[in-house]
Amino acid sequence: MTTHRISAYRTAEAALRSPHLKQALYDAGAVVMADVLLTLHGAEHAARRAVEVRVFRRNFLRHYARDVYPQTLEATLAPFIAAGGADLIELGYRATANLTADFAGIDRPEQTAQETEALIRLVKKFSEGATMVHSTRSKAVLEAEVLEALAEFDVRFCRPSVARRLAILESGQADALPRDVLSVILEARDELPIGDAELCREMAFYMQAGAHSTANAMVHGFHELSNWAAGSAERAARLHDPVFIQRAVHESLRLHPASPEAWRTATDAIALPGAETIAIGDRVELDLYLANRDVSVFGAEADRFDPDRSVPEGVLPSGLSFGIGLHACLGRELDGGTLVRPGTDPDSHQYGIVAMLIARLFELGARTDATDPPTPDAKTSRPNWGRYPVRFAAL
Repeated sequence: MTTHRISAYRTAEAALRSPHLKQALYDAGAVVMADVLLTLHGAEHAARRAVEVRVFRRNFLRHYARDVYPQTLEATLAPFIAAGGADLIELGYRATANLTADFAGIDRPEQTAQETEALIRLVKKFSEGATMVHSTRSKAVLEAEVLEALAEFDVRFCRPSVARRLAILESGQADALPRDVLSVILEARDELPIGDAELCREMAFYMQAGAHSTANAMVHGFHELSNWAAGSAERAARLHDPVFIQRAVHESLRLHPASPEAWRTATDAIALPGAETIAIGDRVELDLYLANRDVSVFGAEADRFDPDRSVPEGVLPSGLSFGIGLHACLGRELDGGTLVRPGTDPDSHQYGIVAMLIARLFELGARTDATDPPTPDAKTSRPNWGRYPVRFAAL
C-alpha cells in the first residue's frame, strides 16, 4: 500500500468528490464510528444520507436558528452572565449540546443542569474516541472508556428516546413525531434496517460531531476576531455587524477546519489532477489545513486571518472545512449560515449559530484575562483549545 499526501486545494477538492475514495481517518475510532453516516461508503452511505437529510431542510434550519436557538442561547448564557465570565470551551459545549440533541433526537426528560452535564461528559468522551488517531493517550484505555460511555448513553438517553418514538409510530400518529434524525430513521426502518448498537453509535456520532465541532469553531472564531480587532477602535466597531461576523467565522473555519486532515482508501484505481495514479488499496491523506491555505486559491497571505478576503468563484469562503459532495456536512448551514448575496435582507438572513454566539459574546464584552490565559488541549495533537477563560467586561 502506498500513502499519498495531498495539500493542494484543487487536488484535495477532487479527492473529496471522488466516489472511489472511502473514509479512513476514523478507522482507529471504530469503537464509536463504525458504520455511522460519516464512515459508510457507496450505496449504504447514499441510502442513509437520503433518509437523514430530510431533517436538514433549509426552511426548518432557518426556523430553528431564528426562533428556537436564541431562547436556548440566552438560557445557556444566564449562569455565565451572572458569574461575570466563562470558559468558552464549557460554554460552547453547553450552548450546542441541547441544540445537537434536538436535531439528533436525544430526549432530555429531566431538563436539569445535571442531565446536561451528564450528556456533555459523554459527548466529550465520544469526541475523544472519534479522533483516537490523533489522541496522545493510551488507545486501549481510551477505547475502554468510550465503550463504557456508549453503554451509559444507550441506557440513559438512546433507548428511552427510541422507545418514545416507536410508541408514537405504533399509535398511528406519525405526525406527532419530533423532527429529528432518530425519528426519520425509525420511520424508514423497513427501507433502512439498522441494529440497536449501530443506531446508538449513529446518535453518538451526531452528538459528538455537532457539539464538539461547533464548540471548537466558536472558540477559534472568537480568538481570531479578538486578536484582529485588538487596539483598533475602527475594527472593534465592526464586531457589532452580524454580516461581518459571519464572514469572519467563515474565514476562521477556513484556517481551523474541524478535522485538519481527511484520510481515504482507494476502492478503485483513480487519477487525480496534480497527483500520481492511485492504486486500489492505497491511502490518500488530504491535508485540509494546508489545502485551505493554498496561495494559488486564497492569495499570497493565505495563512493570515483576513475577514475581508475575496475568494475565487466556486470556492466557499470556509474552504474545504465542511467537506464537499456526498460527504459534505449536513449541518453546514446550521453552523455557518447561508452565504450573503446581493440583496440579502440582514433582518431575515440566517447567520448560523456560530456567528450568533460570537456576536453575543462581543455584546457582553468578552475579553481574555491576562492572569488566566487560554491553554491548548493536551489530550490531542489537533490544534484545539483546552481552556479559554474570558470575562464579560460590558457587565
